[in-house]
Amino acid sequence: MNKFFFLLYSIVIIVVFSFLLSGCVKDTCRGSHTYTYYMPLYKTWAEIRANIKSNAPTEIKSPGKIVVLGNYIFLNEINKGIHVIDNTYPISPKNISFIDIPGNVDLAIKGNTLYADLYTELVTLDISNPLNVIKTKITDGAFGNRFYGLGFTSDSNKIIYDWIKHDTTIIEDCNTSPVNYNYPGGVFLAAAGTASNNNSATPVGISGSMARFALVNNYLYTVDDTYLNVFNVSNTNDPSFSSKVQIDWHVETIYPFKNNLFIGSNNGMYIYNIQSSPGNPVKAGQFIHARACDPVIADDNFAYITLHSGTTCLGFNNQLDVVSLNNLTDASLAKTYSFTSPHGLSKDGKLLFICDGTDGLKVYDASDVLNLKLIKHIALTETYDVIAYNSRAIVVAKDGLYQFDYSNINNIKLLSKINITN
Repeated sequence: MNKFFFLLYSIVIIVVFSFLLSGCVKDTCRGSHTYTYYMPLYKTWAEIRANIKSNAPTEIKSPGKIVVLGNYIFLNEINKGIHVIDNTYPISPKNISFIDIPGNVDLAIKGNTLYADLYTELVTLDISNPLNVIKTKITDGAFGNRFYGLGFTSDSNKIIYDWIKHDTTIIEDCNTSPVNYNYPGGVFLAAAGTASNNNSATPVGISGSMARFALVNNYLYTVDDTYLNVFNVSNTNDPSFSSKVQIDWHVETIYPFKNNLFIGSNNGMYIYNIQSSPGNPVKAGQFIHARACDPVIADDNFAYITLHSGTTCLGFNNQLDVVSLNNLTDASLAKTYSFTSPHGLSKDGKLLFICDGTDGLKVYDASDVLNLKLIKHIALTETYDVIAYNSRAIVVAKDGLYQFDYSNINNIKLLSKINITN
């Protein structure tokens, strides 16, 4: 019996000591997690609207969509506004002014009228004098609300015009997961942990393939995450809402070609005909592909779709799909080409230009789309979009806005570069 109690006593001592040791070890295991979060800066609607005009030029830091018309390039500064660049001399373009439009990510131009988004509003501008842009109309409720995630909700009575970046380090137990942190009133964009143990008669601007705005004759077509929105712009300075068509989830881009709209989404390409009823587009065909981000362009016989991974689209494909249109109703895959991370693309006659992300700009002979031949590979830093026309290619990359002369395709020349401050 004494042996039994002695054994029981020994087991109790061992268990208690184990708990104490566990507590000590836990107390000594500490970690630090460094977070980057952004706090919004607000202005009133009145302040924002009063400043939608030509202001002094600013540095290009975060370029987005691009539209070219005549001697001018209009380049979106993501969520900030639009840079106006005088391109009269492509060898020496000049950044001449900036139009402040908070929340702006898309734009389109018809004649002397520019259309742009300001969060949920459609802004109409008279750009007859690019140095003195005049606001002519603001259409309320033209687009859906922005969603930021992580429980953040903006002040609906004001407008976010900028964000202030903050870094903070939190010391905590090693067992605490860093992904659960949020900061009241702000949005986390990154987190890192260290432990001691993301064809009208009126001239229309040429847009890149990443565009979500498209102009055809008297209509402006825009896409959001789910819908195709149609505005009548027969009176260019007074757009009016025409219709809304549900397309798919995660719609990304729109490309007009003749009487059709080619719409890219995470899941595929959708074709809408606008010939008989431009104010109410009718679905003509579709092509479904693996889930991935994708812009699309088209010609008479084929559509060209780039798929890239590494984004919120959650896809894993990095390729170019050449799709045979087959009278639109029976679009089918004709050929797939592998790429590094293809984004924007453009076609000029038999030449196909593809922005291949970190692998630069690639130019192909597309005389035979089933046998593309690489003509030139230009090493650039993270190319995003390209517009190729009249023997000139304008390329948006991470470090600059480039212009190339390809009048001699065997000797493509760099004309100019406007530096981007990252």
